[in-house]
Amino acid sequence: MSEPPPRLPPDAGALQAPLARLLRPLVRLFVRSGITFPALTDLLRELYVNVAEYDFALPGKDQTDSRVSLLTGIHRKEVRRLRGAGAPVSAVPAAVSRTSRIIARWVAAPDFTEADGRPKALPRAAESGPSFESLVASVTRDLRPRAVLDEWLDRGLVSLDAEERIVLAEAAFVPSGGGSQQLYYFGRNLHDHIAAAVTNILEEKPRFFERAVHYDGLSPELARRLEARAREIAMDALQQANREAHAACETDPGGDARWNFGIYIYGEDAPPAQGEAVPRPGPKA
Repeated sequence: MSEPPPRLPPDAGALQAPLARLLRPLVRLFVRSGITFPALTDLLRELYVNVAEYDFALPGKDQTDSRVSLLTGIHRKEVRRLRGAGAPVSAVPAAVSRTSRIIARWVAAPDFTEADGRPKALPRAAESGPSFESLVASVTRDLRPRAVLDEWLDRGLVSLDAEERIVLAEAAFVPSGGGSQQLYYFGRNLHDHIAAAVTNILEEKPRFFERAVHYDGLSPELARRLEARAREIAMDALQQANREAHAACETDPGGDARWNFGIYIYGEDAPPAQGEAVPRPGPKA
């Protein structure tokens, strides 16, 4: 049986409309943040050269300036200047790694969760049984639990109940304020979502699960109610996935692979664009 012909990538013209829709919220962020068009152009030029140099190299052959220029449309002099510069790297801020590891254990390890899976309210210290001190110590010995607690109280990640126990806040799962932690996850999560979608377009059979349920033409009240319910469903799914992954990591030998399971919810009250028909309520695939 003959092999099926390789799947061709979509035509560049067909990508224009979805690309414009994809980039619009990013451009809004760029303008608000002071990233000008010339600055973005410089970044894209460097990325084009880096991707062509490393992702499109031919097996057994050195990548040449001429081929990179042909793939990218960038002049060879510019290619020669930019090659080897390396793509911008999104390093994991220390606070992100530290906080995420401790919280992941708090919401997954049986010692620190209730029977229904909710994270326990923890005493600061205890001679036996789980405590905030034992939680932090189970992840790292390089930090004083009191320093972590003071930082988390200041950021609103935890609070103290009437019994002076430490309670994990929902805000702990959602870094905010435009700081290094939120921006790190902004880049990481959008990269992985887009990378999954691009892989599914380019490969013969979709490799990654990527689905959405969306209804148009809703009242704002129903949209907000569905958003609230979707949050509950999403948190249940994330916590279940975290518990199973945490348990599996206990016996995993380790390696270079990584895995990401993400969920997003979006809604807006914006009217349809001029000339666009008002959609009627109904499910979409």
